[in-house]
Amino acid sequence: MTNCLLLSPRFPELSYWSFREPCELLGARYPAAPLGLVTAAALLPPDWTLRLLDLNVREMDPAQLDWADIVMAGGMIPQQRSLLALIDLCHAHGKRIAVGGQDPTSQPDIYAAADYLVLDEGELTIPQFLADLAAGATSGIYRSEAKPDITLSPTPRFDLLELHRYIYAGVQFSRGCPFNCEFCDIIELYGRRPRTKTPQQLLRELECLYRLGYRGHVDFVDDNFIGNKKAVKAFLPELLTWSRQRGFPFLFSTEATINLADDPTLLDMMEAVDFRYVFVGIETPDPRLLIRTQKKVNTRYRVAESVHRLNRRGMLVTAGFILGFDGETRQAADAIAACVEAAAIPMAMVGLLAALPNTQLTRRLAREGRLPEAQFRLKPGDADQATSGLNFTPSRPRAEILEDYAALLRQVYSPRRYFGRVLAVARRLVRHPKQVGSIRGRWTELRALAALVWRLGFDRQTAWYFWRTVLVVLLTRPGNFESTLHLMAFFLHFRTHTRIVLEGLERRLHEPGT
Repeated sequence: MTNCLLLSPRFPELSYWSFREPCELLGARYPAAPLGLVTAAALLPPDWTLRLLDLNVREMDPAQLDWADIVMAGGMIPQQRSLLALIDLCHAHGKRIAVGGQDPTSQPDIYAAADYLVLDEGELTIPQFLADLAAGATSGIYRSEAKPDITLSPTPRFDLLELHRYIYAGVQFSRGCPFNCEFCDIIELYGRRPRTKTPQQLLRELECLYRLGYRGHVDFVDDNFIGNKKAVKAFLPELLTWSRQRGFPFLFSTEATINLADDPTLLDMMEAVDFRYVFVGIETPDPRLLIRTQKKVNTRYRVAESVHRLNRRGMLVTAGFILGFDGETRQAADAIAACVEAAAIPMAMVGLLAALPNTQLTRRLAREGRLPEAQFRLKPGDADQATSGLNFTPSRPRAEILEDYAALLRQVYSPRRYFGRVLAVARRLVRHPKQVGSIRGRWTELRALAALVWRLGFDRQTAWYFWRTVLVVLLTRPGNFESTLHLMAFFLHFRTHTRIVLEGLERRLHEPGT
């Protein structure tokens, strides 16, 4: 029998996605559970004894390392420093460690100190690793150019998670995206032909969460949920039947391209099963830049109209925007700010362009002599695209982009503008929520409300905007009051994150050569 410790490295505490203050309000420790790790766990031998330690919700316990015969860990770029530290820690305790996931797959040389590199998609490479391990191998690199049939992927080991410590749990319906964005690494990792699980397979995963007692928010972590619309439309009626039979235990969120808003049939289906949040990569409202970066799909739609259409179907839109594209001018930041306001998108993820490993953008910049380093290494203080972008020579002065970016953040996340967008979307949102239980309970939600009132309703910078929003929504759209509170709670995080990013930008502007 083998004792295996699965470690989820820590994400930077103040990245855009950490949402520390909203987590604290809801009694959670981190937004998302580590789906990749519990998916890998399901591929391990059934006679192994598994323990999972997520360093985003619990501190490292050296006794866990002493217990383990083998350690496995995986991570994305923001987890890079933490994962490298774990490799050193395991070796200090005389333990072998296998690493995989997005960043090791893209940059294996950075993780050369690991004993085993289990790269690409685990359905194909974990069996190779296990065979070598059984034969006594003490090191190895395992890769596969082939893409697995994910209809054969087992149900993730959700039982290893402390589900109550997260805001939401995740499931995955598809891998891959049909589009060809120059800056995107998803198509490099998973291909441009979306592969999907079967409806029955997904329902087994949801049933597993349901039987574990989980209720509330489930995120479809797909990088483009509608990459294969035919498969999605075959799945959603099955999900509706399953949800009705269980009293709608879950609400859903996902990520999709903007063309979602142009499909009334699909929107009907998503509204029926209670999709409430969708992340959309808008990138820039400038069609010239979209064509240049090969995201032509976004040029066919008016952003504000599309977002408003999603709002009227009950979905709050979180959107990604990027500054730093080749060919942009000083008007780019103002155009993004105007787009955010016109669409009334409270949660706008505004970042700096980053040349990610193994993307078309990175290869082009390398050919042009504009990429000083071949690898994407996080520097001290880096946490996300807001703090680690522009890792190349941009087409306009770096200082100019950083100044524009700072001005854009100040606009987008000023209390007046943020709360104004919250009020605008609350007036537009048409939602028919189902009877959904919560893993936290009403008492936790009432305590969160009291804390939110104290922190925003009695703060001189936010009090007027907070109470105006509360009163207007209660008087005109009381059915959207809960959604409005959630959006206002996220301002606590955005205010802190913006301050940290602005401080970092100030330092970068004074670096030699900027």
